[in-house]
Amino acid sequence: MALNAPLDHRAPLVFDTRELGRRAGALTRVSRTVKAPEGLGIAEVVGVPAGAPLEVELRLESVMEGVLVTGTVRAPVEGECVRCLEPLVDEVAADFQEMFSYPDSDDRGRRQAEPAEDEGDEESLLLQGDLFDLEPVLRDAVVLSLPSQPVCREDCPGLCPECGAALARDPDHHHDQAVDIRWAALQEMYQAPRGSGDDPQEK
Repeated sequence: MALNAPLDHRAPLVFDTRELGRRAGALTRVSRTVKAPEGLGIAEVVGVPAGAPLEVELRLESVMEGVLVTGTVRAPVEGECVRCLEPLVDEVAADFQEMFSYPDSDDRGRRQAEPAEDEGDEESLLLQGDLFDLEPVLRDAVVLSLPSQPVCREDCPGLCPECGAALARDPDHHHDQAVDIRWAALQEMYQAPRGSGDDPQEK
């Protein structure tokens, strides 16, 4: 993660590791409730509303290379059922673990010196002084835990394919059997009133 600007320790998802120092094995726990940033979800399908409360619980452990962050985030979710198109409300809980390396750590230097085995590997996250920004880690954890095909309930029957009615509201909903278009003209002919001159038996 490139460091383009100094982190603000007052930002809701910026955390301070000063209490740990660089003592390997030092441990602390942090709980914080913050407002969800914008765009935390799958576009127009399901996501965490901007400003909704995110409950974050962290375990910060000092190791030789940096600070190992293990945590859980819980948040309310809103979206639309892909079957019946009704609004849905749910809750998501996501676990994550990430290493925030010291910029001058041996591990960091080794990663820069050695070519990556996978060119798609992301650059390791770095501490900035005693601070780290949890937002990119939290964002990935929440988005990956969201259902790509959200439903209001597992057995949602969806919509009537003929008229679009919500079948959950009317479980006995049905339509008369459709007439094959090839027989429609013949059916109309025999349903015509007698004496109209259209009955072939009267000709």
